[in-house]
Amino acid sequence: MTNPNILVLATGGTIAGKAGSATRHDYRPGQIGIDDYLDQVAGLGLNATLTGKQIANIGSEDIGPEIWAKLHAEISAAIDVPSIDGVIITHGTDTVEETAFLLDLTLPATKPVVLVGAMRPADAVGYDGLRNFANAVRVAGDSEASGRGVLVVMGDRVFAARDVRKARTRGTDAFRGFPRDSIGLVTPSALDWFGAPWRVDEAARFAFTQALPDVPILTVHAGMTPDYVSRLVTGETRGVVVAGVGEGNMPDPVRDALVALAADGMPIVRASRLDEGLVDREPEDDPNRFVAARALNPQKARMLLALLIAEGLTDPSAIQREFDGR
Repeated sequence: MTNPNILVLATGGTIAGKAGSATRHDYRPGQIGIDDYLDQVAGLGLNATLTGKQIANIGSEDIGPEIWAKLHAEISAAIDVPSIDGVIITHGTDTVEETAFLLDLTLPATKPVVLVGAMRPADAVGYDGLRNFANAVRVAGDSEASGRGVLVVMGDRVFAARDVRKARTRGTDAFRGFPRDSIGLVTPSALDWFGAPWRVDEAARFAFTQALPDVPILTVHAGMTPDYVSRLVTGETRGVVVAGVGEGNMPDPVRDALVALAADGMPIVRASRLDEGLVDREPEDDPNRFVAARALNPQKARMLLALLIAEGLTDPSAIQREFDGR
């Protein structure tokens, strides 16, 4: 695509952060506004016309439904504008996988939507943000990026929203994917895809809602007692995702407490607290009325379950079919 028009939606994060020193460890995210950032980017000579809009300027630990709603509305509008070829979202790395997955489930796959961040603030030695951003521009401006859903670009790699996860607290190679690793390699001068688009012209899978149901994550640990369940679940809770040990396992007393909730109609999803691995159905899931998260980690399982509940789906068999299809 020649000189694509790309809308850049800024939310803050480390990519817009500053430490006040090139060697200082601590820093403040979201210190650079999108206009100033695009002024810096202009010096890179990228083959694209960039238009910026500030949605927020915060660390991604503070991102939630209000900002998600603004992003969804802006991207939806951009998709309907013929002159806009793609959208980039600058985002903190801590929760980028959750924002990406939510947007992936609630947007059509008709134009490239790319999230990008940085592991080092803008004034640090070895700042990775400008390279990551240049890579994101190459991806968002590529016609072959359409039909792949929402993408995340970090460390010269392109990840699908379903697969991407932050695996390290430091270092520029902090992201990886499961069950697929990266689906492409990118530099500011080259882009190679591993396979053809698989969601060409696909509509949004779910309607977006800012009022996501309350779905907490219960993290299992050794010595856990069932009162952890009663302290977590409130009158507002509509479902629970279990970040279980191993393949979604939990102590029997905790399981019994969750079985009681499931018997009352509350969806319970078994995921794993481990970084990689499938959580398959086990024989007890049918009588327990549990759902197996399959390839989704707890935070993504929580997002999918909340959208399903928002659409009125609470039957465990129907929910399992949705998880099987991700």
